[in-house]
Amino acid sequence: MLFKSSKINEFRLWGLLLTMVGMGVMVLGTAGLLLWGSSSVGKIIAAIFMVLGMISMLGSVGIYFWAGMLSTTAVVFECPECHKQTKMLGKTDRCMFCKTILTLDPNQANTMPKEQPVMVVED
Repeated sequence: MLFKSSKINEFRLWGLLLTMVGMGVMVLGTAGLLLWGSSSVGKIIAAIFMVLGMISMLGSVGIYFWAGMLSTTAVVFECPECHKQTKMLGKTDRCMFCKTILTLDPNQANTMPKEQPVMVVED
């Protein structure tokens, strides 16, 4: 977990980044019209950047859809640390709010990094 957040929030972060990159690429594509005017070179550059931006935007839609489908099957429970409802994917995950490492497996509770307390959640 590179950014130290829950897995669902990681997927949403990458979807948001792809959205921003796609919008930025499309805006930069209009620079082709500003630099070369409405000649064929400017139109071709604008069209290429528009297509690349749309591909990035479609990728973000796919990631958001995937995160939504994963979110519907995630285990929902109350975090023992902050007492808010959070979702867990897999056997170990982090709380979506306080970033506490959580696990459903008592055997893995001793093997987790000791940067934050590990809470064992029982169903």
